[in-house]
Amino acid sequence: MYLPPQFAESDESVMRALIAAHPLGLLISASETGVQANPVPFLVSNEDGVTRLRAHLSRANPQWRHVQDGASVLVVFQGDDTYVTPSWYQSKAEHGKVVPTWNYAMVQARGIAVVKEDPHWLGNQVNALTDRHEADRATPWKVNDAPDKFVQAQLRGIVGIDITVSELTGKWKVSQNRPEADRQGVHAGLTQDGAVEMAELVRRYGGL
Repeated sequence: MYLPPQFAESDESVMRALIAAHPLGLLISASETGVQANPVPFLVSNEDGVTRLRAHLSRANPQWRHVQDGASVLVVFQGDDTYVTPSWYQSKAEHGKVVPTWNYAMVQARGIAVVKEDPHWLGNQVNALTDRHEADRATPWKVNDAPDKFVQAQLRGIVGIDITVSELTGKWKVSQNRPEADRQGVHAGLTQDGAVEMAELVRRYGGL
């Protein structure tokens, strides 16, 4: 990933927080048959200082065969993003030498993926993923709300993906490269447009 120094985020806890907030990652792998890319919801954890990503794929999805022997993979997580109009820049009024751009926050995770077919591992994964995303609902759905035979049949139709992350790369492109007056204009414009999450990133990373 092209990463100018002013956009680099090196705090792994910040990157893990983005993954937790935007867990649908693009799992990318390559083999002799070509490159595969699939969007997959992940769980992220920090175990003894090592970031781990866990997910599952349909057994009918050929991508798991790319990684069944322990292959290098790339997972891309896209955080908040928004268009930035040059009309928000103070420098537009000063000299007009401005162009549109796009602000975004992104994490790329590289590591070794291992396939998991153990029913106990798969059961824990599915339960943990479900509990994570049902937690804020008034009446959370549980895996065991479904008939056991049905659940067991569903588990036989998936395979787990367990990734030990060797490198996390974060890119927070949130107007840090603009003069302060332009950053203030971007913050005000985003706030007026209701893009509060990106406005907060511009404020925080821009020192406003």
